Amino acid sequence: MGKTEALILETARRTLEIEAETLHKLRQSLESGFVSVVQAIFESSGRTIVTGIGKSALVAQKIVATFNSTGTPASFLHAADAIHGDLGMIRPDDIVICLSKSGETPEIKVLTPLVRHMGNLLVGMVSRKDSFLGRQADFVLLTPIDQEADPNNLAPTASTTAQMALGDAMATALLALRGFTPQDFAQYHPGGALGKQLYLRVNDLYPLNEQPAVFPGDSLQQTIIEMTSKRLGMAAVVDEHQRLLGIITDGDLRRMLEKNRDFSSLFARDIMSPHPKTIHPEAMAVEALGMMRNHSITQLLVCGDDQTYLGVIHLHDLIREGLI
Repeated sequence: MGKTEALILETARRTLEIEAETLHKLRQSLESGFVSVVQAIFESSGRTIVTGIGKSALVAQKIVATFNSTGTPASFLHAADAIHGDLGMIRPDDIVICLSKSGETPEIKVLTPLVRHMGNLLVGMVSRKDSFLGRQADFVLLTPIDQEADPNNLAPTASTTAQMALGDAMATALLALRGFTPQDFAQYHPGGALGKQLYLRVNDLYPLNEQPAVFPGDSLQQTIIEMTSKRLGMAAVVDEHQRLLGIITDGDLRRMLEKNRDFSSLFARDIMSPHPKTIHPEAMAVEALGMMRNHSITQLLVCGDDQTYLGVIHLHDLIREGLI
């Protein structure tokens, strides 16, 4: 191993060790104050305003995003903007969480007394209880930092890791208090793949496709025309009441061509595969994906409770929706 490679790995491992130790100490430092803050946010009729300056402001934005995505209404307020006109966004019932490693930055020293004067509950996420922010806050969320992870002990690394983790801890504690379910998560993430796995159903997709179908007595020519015109590489075989009897796929046609020379006397019933794989329209789309994967197929026939043929859901539908 060369000197450069050794230096890179040594520095990276030291960074991770310092940050891991910071999180271990953060876990041990949790106390009743943390519980009080979570309960106050849970019982509040207002929003949670998260503010900070510099790197702490970036962490504050992430905490706000996590809060909102897990059911806790939150807004970000940059500490510098707050003291230059944006303080009006804070409403009487809002709780303000202020992030600062030192608790002594000029913007924080101006902002915190103003928040106190407005009567809002002020929470300080800070590394020192005896800092200006620590003394001003109604509750202190302590982020004990022995050292930053960079070689010069200057760049915010371990401190921002602790802030981020403590924000996650608050969000998940609030999530647990609210009984936040996967369905709730889907409601707040309707455009993402995770959300779609939790709300997208087969009947949201199959009506967009053609519905190729033939009768048992249809000729081979009629069957091929139906399959070709509907462009799904298959056709369902149904009775006069649209109840499913079987399926004919491109593969069935190829196997038929290999075994027969005279096609004039062949009908749909002669080449269909009975007992095709089906799925109910109310089933989740992710369930359809699982069935396709388990059986190595690219489509499922959609059938109602009485085996009435309704349509087709194809693998391409699931790819289009980002489930794969």
